[in-house]
Amino acid sequence: MLDDNNRKLYTARGIVQHYTQLKMLQPAEQTILERFQNQWSSMRMLDIGVGGGRTTRHFSKLVLEYVGIDYSTEMIGACQKRFAASSDTTFEVCDARDMSQFKDNTFDFIMFSFNGIDYVSHSDRLKVLQEVSRVSKPGGYFFFSSHNLQRIEREFNWKNQMSLNPITTYVNLVMLTLLRCFNYSTTLEQLSLSTHATVKDESHNFRLKTYYVRPQEQINQLEAGFSNIQVYSWKNGLELKTKNEWSANTDMWLYYLCTIK
Repeated sequence: MLDDNNRKLYTARGIVQHYTQLKMLQPAEQTILERFQNQWSSMRMLDIGVGGGRTTRHFSKLVLEYVGIDYSTEMIGACQKRFAASSDTTFEVCDARDMSQFKDNTFDFIMFSFNGIDYVSHSDRLKVLQEVSRVSKPGGYFFFSSHNLQRIEREFNWKNQMSLNPITTYVNLVMLTLLRCFNYSTTLEQLSLSTHATVKDESHNFRLKTYYVRPQEQINQLEAGFSNIQVYSWKNGLELKTKNEWSANTDMWLYYLCTIK
């Protein structure tokens, strides 16, 4: 199963060590950190898919209460060790598809960064959104990132791999060959007609199955439980304000900020 294979990978020692070493915020995360700078001190925050604690070191010291969760026991163990001296952080093993250990209307701000929501099936993705809506206070915020189908569609097209630099062209074509080999049943035409797709991309040497979604489809998924949906570029942290900007964007992933209804 997609979920079982991905989950197993996140328990591997080398993968846990990789995520434990990460420290920097991505541009869109920095944008949000600054945007809510006058509100953090009154917020209870849930950091889903906390991994090795990359975001913990930036957010935990600002908020009223910080809880980091991950479905990987190994990741949580690494966080507990990494932040052992910090008394204002709590880490728990928890699957975002079933957060029954938390009561309704508990958190003011929920984050699911680094595309963690992309490593479960489509139906389970919708369960995650339902659970986020349940444990968040009405009027609270949900901020998460997700892979952009428009980028992987571009990567499948050999014409986009050509460059004036022959070395760059060679490297791009090698990566395209690997991408096609690991996704032999997926075609460019299929991707162009899809609103979302699961692809084995180059993450961790093509060992992860990753969910890619078009921005408009992601917004459609959110509209049942969320409002005031905003889209941010992963690369520069700026908001993409129009449908034309969404449909033209080819960032590898995008960030979404929305309000719980």
